[in-house]
Amino acid sequence: MTDLYSPRSAADVGQLIAEYPLAWVVSRDFHASPLPLIAETDAAGDVVALFGHCALRNALVGDFRADPRGLVLFNGPSGYVPTGLLSKPDWAPTWNYAVLRFKVEVEFVGDETREAIERLVAKMEDGAWSTESLGPRYEKMLDQIIAFRAHVRSAEHSFKLGQDESAMGFAEIVAGHGDPALVQWMEGQARR
Repeated sequence: MTDLYSPRSAADVGQLIAEYPLAWVVSRDFHASPLPLIAETDAAGDVVALFGHCALRNALVGDFRADPRGLVLFNGPSGYVPTGLLSKPDWAPTWNYAVLRFKVEVEFVGDETREAIERLVAKMEDGAWSTESLGPRYEKMLDQIIAFRAHVRSAEHSFKLGQDESAMGFAEIVAGHGDPALVQWMEGQARR
């Protein structure tokens, strides 16, 4: 990863998906839905697939059955960086962000629907709630949902988090920005 705005490691990509799991899933027919996804990685930590589920009535189901190619877009931390944060008078405002773009091929895996839901609930609820509380309603819900695995065919990532700022400018942004999540990501990606 040599680009100035590339993530420092594959682990950073996985972390962004874990912290910001709601992604736009887009078909070649331009139907799009925000869906929570879980990254599946290889031994090196690279994302090889995105695992999720959606309602069978979602237009994406028909689209991906006809043509499995699509796009998955994740938005991580982002925020406007105003001129008032920096002491340099000729500095221009900017926007810092971390985003992921995956070209994928979607495979429906109906026999993994329960697993898709259970994995997502376990991740999001961390033991505070389980599908057991739904009782018989859960089985009826499962009949209306289908799991899918979006196999990654290519990926583009941009973590524009202050890497191009001077050391002093970076420190001023970090010290004064009001979004702690953005600041944390900026500090994590600093290449100083």
